[in-house]
Amino acid sequence: MTYLQHFALTRYPFQTPAETDELFPTQAGVETQTRLQHLLELRGIGLLTGEVGCGKTTACRQFAASLHPGLFRVAYVSLTTGSVLDMYQTLAWELGLQPERSRAPAYRALREEIARLAREAHQLPVLIIDEAHNLRNDVLEDLRLLTSFQMDAERCLCLLLAGLSSLRKRLAMAVHESLGQRIAVQHHLGGLARDELEPYLAHRLHLAGCDLPLFEPNALEALFQASRGLPRQIDRIAHFALVAAACAQARQVSTEQLEQACAEVRL
Repeated sequence: MTYLQHFALTRYPFQTPAETDELFPTQAGVETQTRLQHLLELRGIGLLTGEVGCGKTTACRQFAASLHPGLFRVAYVSLTTGSVLDMYQTLAWELGLQPERSRAPAYRALREEIARLAREAHQLPVLIIDEAHNLRNDVLEDLRLLTSFQMDAERCLCLLLAGLSSLRKRLAMAVHESLGQRIAVQHHLGGLARDELEPYLAHRLHLAGCDLPLFEPNALEALFQASRGLPRQIDRIAHFALVAAACAQARQVSTEQLEQACAEVRL
């Protein structure tokens, strides 16, 4: 018997990422979206950093979902380990263009499409580069060049770079000084606050059909300490903790079962 049956759940509450309209509004998440909306107003380059599992990709998805398709054209890229041409071809595909086979024509086609979207479609292209800490230096430089033109004295492209904290350190290096100086919005995404943990768990459990508290108070404290408030870690540990509780035929997760889950996550 799975823990779905044991706790009478309709789905796994912590295993599958929630849809954007089901996200729990954490303080950090709300502030992040406010900063990203400000980036749209500035039409510049934004930098979003954070630890592994803090919710950067979720924040990017939420940001993209909030943009009206008639006013914005979103290109989302998460495969970031390739060459400049690979990046151009991916962006072209996301914008509905036929990918070019060499770098110069690919660059030109992207610039022309960005200008066309601004002039004719009256849409602002928004390029979201996830896992941007993996970008090669030459790719970062070409992304800067792609954003360095204006039309009628107005910027016509918005670029968001999202990645680990190491990306912020890279952009502070002399080799990326030109790009670093163009960043209009910088934000470091943190985890949940301690007082948000219980409402977060209750929210995820409610979406799965359960309105009962399934974690003992001491287990909640242990969960927060082990996860450091990072949503992905919370979800992983909570999932294994419910498995342990179901195996023990318990109605709530105890500290012992929470610690057992932590040990399994670290395997």
